[in-house]
Amino acid sequence: PSFYCSYVECCSSAGQRLNATALKVQLDTKLFGQHLAKDVVLKAVIGFSNNPSPKKPLTLSLHGWAGTGKNFLSQILAEHVHPAGLRSKFVHLFLATLHFPHDDKLKLYKEQLQNWIRGNVSACPHSVFIFDEMDKMHPGLIDAIKPFLDYYEQVDGVSYTKAIFIFLSNAGGDLINRAALDFWTSGKHREEIQLKDLEPTLSVGVFNNKNSGLWHSSLIEKNLIDYFVPFLPLEQKHVKMCIRAEMIARGYVVDEEVVQAVVDEMTFFPKEQKIYSDKGCKTVQAKLDIHEDT
Repeated sequence: PSFYCSYVECCSSAGQRLNATALKVQLDTKLFGQHLAKDVVLKAVIGFSNNPSPKKPLTLSLHGWAGTGKNFLSQILAEHVHPAGLRSKFVHLFLATLHFPHDDKLKLYKEQLQNWIRGNVSACPHSVFIFDEMDKMHPGLIDAIKPFLDYYEQVDGVSYTKAIFIFLSNAGGDLINRAALDFWTSGKHREEIQLKDLEPTLSVGVFNNKNSGLWHSSLIEKNLIDYFVPFLPLEQKHVKMCIRAEMIARGYVVDEEVVQAVVDEMTFFPKEQKIYSDKGCKTVQAKLDIHEDT
């Protein structure tokens, strides 16, 4: 099998464990300004990976404004479970606006989603499912996967307990931003923000938000989401880290004048203090393209 698997992608076997050190190094060097997300996800994933018989699949819900690193973290995570990452046939990315665009086809989408998950977990128990744009998903659709996330040893002969489900959403971003700003206003460091300062507000806020994709969801009601992971708004110093990392990835010599020029083109909020980037690091690549030849 190992010879065969060097040519064809195979589902990672039960004996394979995540390389915790490598995962930590990647998060430390590539994900900036997100001490909470890093700590929570690292503990959750390593604990899950080291458990030979988990009682349910690992379910994470990542929240925060655009450009704060939610997609990035889920990609890094996927690559550590299946080296091909998003290109892997065992990693499945759903985009609400692409895969579930029509409100009147909700029943059909629910059936398709259940069949897709059932089929893929049957083929590979360690499948990873990423649901992006949760805030654009029709309320009620995600409840279709509740049986797979629950504490069942098997559902119709299939065990889902080794799978990983990740939800990505901008919903709750305003709550997180407000909390971060409150910390800043009271003279505290953002690194002092703890999960307990945000998670309860976040879960209630998302549950009561009609545009969260988890509005009055049984997944929250039945406590099937293991962690609500807050992504904090990024400060200017974090955006600079993103720019430097992107320059290094392109093989450039880091030029601090270019770094500053890119930052100067970005917008920050609140209007008076200008602390946090409006779009996080999302526009860094495009803005760097413009400065390539200057």
